[in-house]
Amino acid sequence: MSRRTDFLDTARVAAALLRDPALARDWEKPSALPEFSVAGLAGHFAYQVLALPAILDGPIPPELPVSLLEHYSRVEWVGADLDHDLNVRIRDSGEQAATEGPAALADQVDAAIADLAGRLPGTPDRPVRIPFWGPWSLSLEDLLVTRMMELTVHADDLAVSIGVPTPEFPVSAVESVLDLLSRLALRRRGAPAMLRALTRAERAPGDITAF
Repeated sequence: MSRRTDFLDTARVAAALLRDPALARDWEKPSALPEFSVAGLAGHFAYQVLALPAILDGPIPPELPVSLLEHYSRVEWVGADLDHDLNVRIRDSGEQAATEGPAALADQVDAAIADLAGRLPGTPDRPVRIPFWGPWSLSLEDLLVTRMMELTVHADDLAVSIGVPTPEFPVSAVESVLDLLSRLALRRRGAPAMLRALTRAERAPGDITAF
């Protein structure tokens, strides 16, 4: 499958989770993530889809895109404390996105997916930028990988928060996400730790997280 198809299929799975009755039931409760309410986490989750139409409508950034690994070496939230300004902004923006309630948020995501389904297949690969990252760009193809990573990871966070099974995403999308996360973990943890974690339970390290 193409990366565009994988993203759209991943977004549709995410949209179905936003329609789960348990989300509305637990909307105002704390989530499984520190400092995030269920509503705020749902808003942040939805943003991974909602941001795309505005990005495609915006001007093409003049700079050449950086690689995925370079991108994650620049973003400020990697390794930052919960009270770091950017993490506070992320939580606040999630709460803001959720202010109209779960049904309205799900409607917005459905509308964005319908819009993207008509545009993404024919959009050339080009530099794109999410403004709060900083003054650099990714290729559209790589941006879609970052959004699939956010959707698959936060789907688990959200499902655990509301007590429902974690959704199953398309295998090819998960492969792209795991390829990204394993490369980030390799850079952070080193080859011996990664090899032992994947092949030697008796010597596996306790932590091979990517961030």
